Amino acid sequence: MRYITADYLYPISSSPIKEGVIAIDEEGIITAIGKRVDFAGKDLEMYHGVLVPGFINTHCHLELSHMKGKVDTGTGLVPFITSVVSSRGATEGEIQAAIRAADEKMQQEGIVAVGDISNKADTASQKAKSPIHYYTFVEMFDFLNDEMADATLEQYQPVFDAHGEQKSFVPHAPYTVSKALFAHIDRLNDDDSTVSIHNQETPAEEEIFRTKTGEMVDFYRGFKLPLEQFEPTGKSSIYYAIEHLNPNRRTLFVHNTLTQPKHIRDAHAWSKKVYWATCPNANLYIENRLPNYKSFIDNNAKMTIGTDSLTSNWQLSILEEMKTIARYQSYVPFDTLIRWATLNGAEALGFEEKLGSFEVGKRPGINLLNLKADRKLRVGTFVKRIG
Repeated sequence: MRYITADYLYPISSSPIKEGVIAIDEEGIITAIGKRVDFAGKDLEMYHGVLVPGFINTHCHLELSHMKGKVDTGTGLVPFITSVVSSRGATEGEIQAAIRAADEKMQQEGIVAVGDISNKADTASQKAKSPIHYYTFVEMFDFLNDEMADATLEQYQPVFDAHGEQKSFVPHAPYTVSKALFAHIDRLNDDDSTVSIHNQETPAEEEIFRTKTGEMVDFYRGFKLPLEQFEPTGKSSIYYAIEHLNPNRRTLFVHNTLTQPKHIRDAHAWSKKVYWATCPNANLYIENRLPNYKSFIDNNAKMTIGTDSLTSNWQLSILEEMKTIARYQSYVPFDTLIRWATLNGAEALGFEEKLGSFEVGKRPGINLLNLKADRKLRVGTFVKRIG
């Protein structure tokens, strides 16, 4: 048995404990939580800093790890996607080495679970042997063409079959998924699934749905993709997604840089199982913009944190994402950020029974953060994973 204590213990599911102690068995399962006085006579492991549960990365593209530094920053989403499509190639050895290195780096950064986008089966073997809990989102797109939906499903079924138990079929984004493909996704997933979808990431996404004009239309034309059967809705893209997603499933909207308070409220009215993933460094990398986090806080949104891929980020670190939020929108409290990075993410992926908070019976991992006395995250550093 180990008894671990630090200046502060953040259970997440309850109030912080000054000089809190967490007891874990040889398998890392929590057996007791309390204050130092409750563990008199025990051999305490003493640390300076703050103990928090292992981090949850709700949005990553592990299979793109070999593309680090290959795509320019600040170009906007449509040029970014074009660059990814044209630069994705590499040898199998390069791809696997990069996947393995990225997985190991996330372990070192205190990440214990990942919601990972997969368009291929490249990551399946590494996920199978990694101590990280992976939820695989097998992401499909048919470029808004209903007649391509059946062939798309046939194409991605082997990707789904190659991955482990925690997985679901998901749509890429409103602007790339037809009504027919949405119907396939709804039919194939059960009600305990999480469905992830990129959402309101760029003005071009809004423009194509409102007026069928703009940069996204040019993207389709550039790749000779037909758009004849697509009719603009005259509304934000999130309403097309909501119309074709299932409110009984956990839904994870990703990026949300253009999401407005009304959109948040309407999504919450549509389903009680809505979560929002923010990837701040990726948003800055691609489009030099961030969501307005106050809108989400004011509307009691269940925000989570992701890293996106090494194609669109400088590192895969949830702490660095938290520090970016604190740097640009410093009104977000530390307590709020740490919940986004842990329990909210665990709930979004369906891992809350074992991860995300310090509670007896869970095995969430233990991270030590070195923060100043005021516990402002923007001056914090990650020390190590303890348990």
